[in-house]
Amino acid sequence: MVFDFLRKTAAPVAEVKSSATGRVVAWGSSGRVAWSPRDAVSLARTGFQGNPIGFRAVRLIAEAAAALPLVCQDAERRFETHPVLALLGRPNAGQGRAEFLEAVYGYLLLAGNAYVEAVPGAGVLPGAGVLPGAGALPGELHVLRADRMSLVPGADGWPVAYDYTVSGRSHRFDVTGAVSPICHVRSFHPQDDHYGFSPMQAAAVAVDVHNSASAWSKSLLDNAARPSGAIIYKGADGQSSLSADQYDRLVSEMESHHQGARNAGRPMLLEGGLDWKPMGFSPSDMEFQKTKEAAAREIAIAFGVPPMLMGIPGDATYANYQEANRAFYRLTVLPLVGRVMGSMSHWLSGFTGELVELRADLDQIPALAVERDQQWARVGAAEFLTEAEKRMILGLPKIAEGA
Repeated sequence: MVFDFLRKTAAPVAEVKSSATGRVVAWGSSGRVAWSPRDAVSLARTGFQGNPIGFRAVRLIAEAAAALPLVCQDAERRFETHPVLALLGRPNAGQGRAEFLEAVYGYLLLAGNAYVEAVPGAGVLPGAGVLPGAGALPGELHVLRADRMSLVPGADGWPVAYDYTVSGRSHRFDVTGAVSPICHVRSFHPQDDHYGFSPMQAAAVAVDVHNSASAWSKSLLDNAARPSGAIIYKGADGQSSLSADQYDRLVSEMESHHQGARNAGRPMLLEGGLDWKPMGFSPSDMEFQKTKEAAAREIAIAFGVPPMLMGIPGDATYANYQEANRAFYRLTVLPLVGRVMGSMSHWLSGFTGELVELRADLDQIPALAVERDQQWARVGAAEFLTEAEKRMILGLPKIAEGA
C-alpha cells in the first residue's frame, strides 16, 4: 500500500545504562560555560592579576599543593618507582612536575575547573620500569586553559565531548571512548551539573571592595597624600565671585603647579583675596583602611587561607603561626590534593588497566610532623591491633596477616 510506511515501527534500541535523572538535566548548560555574570577571564584579571591578596592566596595554595611529595600504591604494596610517577615527574617537554601541578591547582582555584589532556605516545620513560601486564600510559600530559574549554552534554546529560576554542577556531575532544583524552577536575557547584564553582567567584565582591579601596588610596597619594581643601575668595566690596578669566587662570595654576605626587609639599602663593582652608579626614575616611583589611580577610577566608599566614591584621583565630600553618594544610591543601590526585589516579588507571592510587605522603610534610609522630606512637603502642590494622590506620598498603 501507498501508506504502509506510516505503520512501520522503529527498530528496537539496545538497552543502555544511564542515570534516572539524566534526561532531566540533559541540556541544563546548553554546552556553554555556566559562570556567574563574572566570567573566568575577568575574575582572573581582577582577582589574581590585579589583586595582591587573591594572587598570594592562589599562589600559596597552588605552590604548597604542588610541592607535596606523592606516593603511588595499590591494595598490596607501595611502589618506589612506577610509570605513573615517572609521567608526573616530567609530564611534557615544557613543564616539570611542579609547574604542571601548580597550573592544575591554579585553574581549579581560579575557575573551579581544571582540564588535563592526554597526548598518545610511548608512555614509559627510560628508567621508569614496566610492570607486567601494564598498558601504555599517555606520552605527555598538558594542562588546558579552563576559560577556553566548554563541555558538550549528550542526550542523557553526561559529557560526550569537550570543545577547546582559541580565536574562533575549535578542536573537539571526543570522550565517548573507553578512556577519555580529557581529565576534568571540578569543584562542587550547587547549581550547575557540569562546571565547578571557584573560590574566586565567592570572593568577587570582596575583591571589588579591596580593589576600590586601593584605587582610592592611590588617588589620595596623587593628591599630595592628603584630602583636598577649599580656596575661599573674599573680594573687595563684598564681591564673592571670580570673573571667568580669573577662574580659568586659578584652575590652570592649580592643575599645573599643585596637583600630583611631584608637586607634593610645594608652597601655594595666593593673591587677590584668596584664602586656603584645608579639610581634614572625615570619620568615614578614617574607617576606609579598616574596610580594606576586612575585604582582605574575606578573600583569604574564601580560599581557606588563615589571614595570619598572609600578614593580614585582624582577629587572631589561631594561637600561633605554627597552628595556623597546620590548619592550612589540614583544611585546605590536603583536601585539594586528594580531589585532584583521586581524579587523576582513576583516569590514568584506565590507560594501564592497573588500579593504582596517588596520594600525598603525610609523613614527609613538615607542618604535620608533630601530628604524625603522635599518631605513629599511639598506633605503635596499641597492642590489640594487628600489623595489617596498624598499616591501614597509617594509610599504608594492606599486607597479609602472617606477613
